[in-house]
Amino acid sequence: MRIKELCTYLEAWAPLPIQEDYDNCGLIIGDAEAELQACLISLDVTMDVLDEAIAKGCNLIVAHHPLIFKGLKKINGKNYVEKISIKAIKHDIAIYGIHTNLDNRHDGVNFKIAEQLGLKNIKILKPKTETLLKLTVFVPNAFSDKVTAAIHAAGAGNIGNYAECSFEVEGKGSFLPNEKSKPFIGQKGKKEIVNENRIEVVFPFYLEKQILLAMHTAHPYEEVAYYVQKVENLNQEIGAGAVGEIDATATADCLSFIKKQMHAQVIKHTEICFDTITKIAVCGGVGSFLLNDAKKAGAQLFVSSDFKYHEFFDAENQIIIVDIGHFESEQFTKDLILEKISKKFTNFASYLSEVNTNPIKYLV
Repeated sequence: MRIKELCTYLEAWAPLPIQEDYDNCGLIIGDAEAELQACLISLDVTMDVLDEAIAKGCNLIVAHHPLIFKGLKKINGKNYVEKISIKAIKHDIAIYGIHTNLDNRHDGVNFKIAEQLGLKNIKILKPKTETLLKLTVFVPNAFSDKVTAAIHAAGAGNIGNYAECSFEVEGKGSFLPNEKSKPFIGQKGKKEIVNENRIEVVFPFYLEKQILLAMHTAHPYEEVAYYVQKVENLNQEIGAGAVGEIDATATADCLSFIKKQMHAQVIKHTEICFDTITKIAVCGGVGSFLLNDAKKAGAQLFVSSDFKYHEFFDAENQIIIVDIGHFESEQFTKDLILEKISKKFTNFASYLSEVNTNPIKYLV
């Protein structure tokens, strides 16, 4: 098995186009055509993690945080990023980053946090807009099922918990083939009127190419009548953060539970303004940009990290901010990635890194 096969699988789960503009996900170092020997999964790529990969015979590291965020003009070992890059290349170890594209998945990082906290009825906290497209295509009646099945198989028509969603209405299509045409129905130079179905499906923007290819392959016409439109609907499968419910719990007990479940040595929180907690919003990593969304969702607690001093004031006694630390909020991402890889592949070994990469230490 080659490294590119695992990359393709991961990118079908967490597509690269849904990463944030500032990010650098995907295969960062290494040859995609190289044979995959073993894989090490980590939160970060440090020198200790790289040494662990070498010791365990892993020639691929899959990390949540990309080693390289910005372009490198020189690689001469002046900082840890360059030193690790040089050593990884010397030892033929590939490095793959799966960061905000996994954050933005409905079954990604934030849903793993919600699962760790035992939340129910979990939803994306801030679904993204402008990530959906709608395909409208006109098909002769006898071929409607074939074309619809093809575009569904290519990934169109998935809405939340429902698959193979489409809308179909019958009408009449007309066309006049010229002398250069090769009409599937009718004759050159003679206007034809055909009973056709108008089929409509929605799909995520990054699947457009493969869905159109499937449509053209299944459609009998030489020239297919279709159009693609942007859809403003919220995408319930792509977005930031997560929100879910718990059985009514006293706030103090809930905070202690969060500290225990997230293996946090210490948590910071704003003033307790609710006696009981029934709804919790979460965001792995930096989450202050979602504070207002957590309020609007009716959450009493917002569990995240990296809040600045003045940002804690923004709670305004409308919500309790719970800052558990960046590493602590995302540490279970390793388990999430391992679960996904293990369900699909059994022909190579995958290991969870045993290195604690948290750069922050606490004096207790």
